[in-house]
Order: sequence, then structure tokens, then C-alpha cells
Amino acid sequence: MGNFDGLHRGHAALIGDARERARAAGVPAAVLTFEPHPRSVFMPGGEPFRLTPLRVKEREIARLGVDLLFVQHFDRAFAEKSAESFVDEVMLGTIGVSHVVVGHDCTFGNRRRGTPDLLRAAGAEHGFGVTVIEPVCSADHAVYSSTHIRELLKAGKPREAAAQLGRPWEIDGRVTVGDRRGRLLGFPTANIALGEYLRPALGVYAVQIAGDGKDDPLGGNTLDGVANLGLRPTVGGHRPRLEAHLFDFDGDLYSRHLRVFLIDFIRPERKFSGLDELQAQIGEDAARAREILAGAHPGR
Repeated sequence: MGNFDGLHRGHAALIGDARERARAAGVPAAVLTFEPHPRSVFMPGGEPFRLTPLRVKEREIARLGVDLLFVQHFDRAFAEKSAESFVDEVMLGTIGVSHVVVGHDCTFGNRRRGTPDLLRAAGAEHGFGVTVIEPVCSADHAVYSSTHIRELLKAGKPREAAAQLGRPWEIDGRVTVGDRRGRLLGFPTANIALGEYLRPALGVYAVQIAGDGKDDPLGGNTLDGVANLGLRPTVGGHRPRLEAHLFDFDGDLYSRHLRVFLIDFIRPERKFSGLDELQAQIGEDAARAREILAGAHPGR
């Protein structure tokens, strides 16, 4: 049970513990999560912060071998539910838990009164087990943390963020029609709106791109590329978006779903004197991205 934004290595350890306990008991392994994220309910209009919107979260949870995913709709009315009611109505009444695995800092219910200690007391009363997972650390003793991952991405450190996540961080979305300026410059791009995604450091990245679903235009392949994530100050842009150029690809990507993995940060975004200078810089960025990705692993 948890929000699991990021699905980082610590989350994977918690879900893995639940999965192995379920296998040993001969029962389904399930994850209970909440959508939308409580932070967006309590702080509407705040800065975008999501690492893994629901579509990505579902995919990553399935990859961890979970049998069932319960998504509890979260709104202010639900937030008023007491911790005891949540246990009685949702965990026992709707799901029928036999064992619950949570993180050490788990809270739930009105005024966040639901704690691991409350869960243990409820488990003793109602006959379900409770396991509380202590912080999971990397080899250098750093605790895996969604907050830390956000800080790394905002600092332009996608490699370090990937080490925390256990995979490259991705921006997932449908390709929209842009101003087609990239094609005129010789570098056609797939444009993806950022939506509720966290805004990482604005600039140019070496990326890997994969398709998703039945309409995968890449045929199951993962292609290398270079992407600008930013405001496009040279052409008067005002809203940040992701523009990804796929190397050695000339197919139609409009309205297709793509997954863009940020592999490494090349340079900050800046304004150029004109399109000729911009075109020359894109060529240099593309060459640098090819060098970086020559030794990178596919983003799955």
C-alpha cells in the first residue's frame, strides 16, 4: 500500500516483499495505490511534480509480478475518512487483505492518523498480518526517495536519478503536431506535452525512445535520439514541452504513443541569434548524443 510515485528501488523492495509473501501463502499479490496523487488534491494548481503518472505506474507495477492493482480514487471526501474506516471498509471490506506491507513512513486516513502502529493493532484485532519495511538504501547508504529523485532531475542529473529508480526516467505521451520547424531545420521532432510530469532541468538530453501499445510505430524497437526539453526561447516559445528527434527514422509519429527515456544531460537551454546558429548547435547536440548513447543500454 502506498502512493508509489516513481516506483523506485525502495518501492520495488516493498512490493517484492508482498509478492513473495503472497506466493508463499498461495494468494494473489496486490498493490493498493491512490489517484490522483493526494498532493494534487490538497495543492491544486501547484507546480507539476509527478514522476510516474498512472499509465506508467500501472506498467511498472505489472513488471514487478503483481497479480492485482487496486486504484483508490482520492478526493477531499475520501480524505475525510478515518483511518479506522479505511481499514474496515477498503482493506477488509473491499479487498479482503490477509497481510499488508507498508513503508515505515506510511500514513493514511483523516489527519493522517493511520500509521504502521495503528495497522498492527488493527491486524491483531482482525487477523491480518502487517510488515513494515524500513528505509531501503543504495550501496553508498543513500535512501531511495522520490523527493531525492525529483531533486536530481531538476539538477540535470538523469543518470543519478536512474540509479535510484532502477531504470531511466521516462516521459510518456502522445505525439502532437508542432510548428514543424524542426523538419525545416533537418531535424524533425516528435512533440510531447509535459502535462502533470515534473519539470526537470530545461535543456538538451541524449534520449532513447520506445513505442507503446498496439500502435507502436517503432515495431518494438528502442531508438536513440536527442531531445530538447524547454521553452524554445529562440522561436519565442512560452510553455515547456519535449521535442525528441529520433536518429535514422523517417516514419509518421503523429498521435502515436511514445516513451522517451532521459539518458544524459548535454547542455542547458539557451537562446540563439537565429535559426542558422540553432541548426548548427542541434547538429553538435545530435553528434554528442550519438557518442553518449553508443555505450548506453536500451531503455527496455
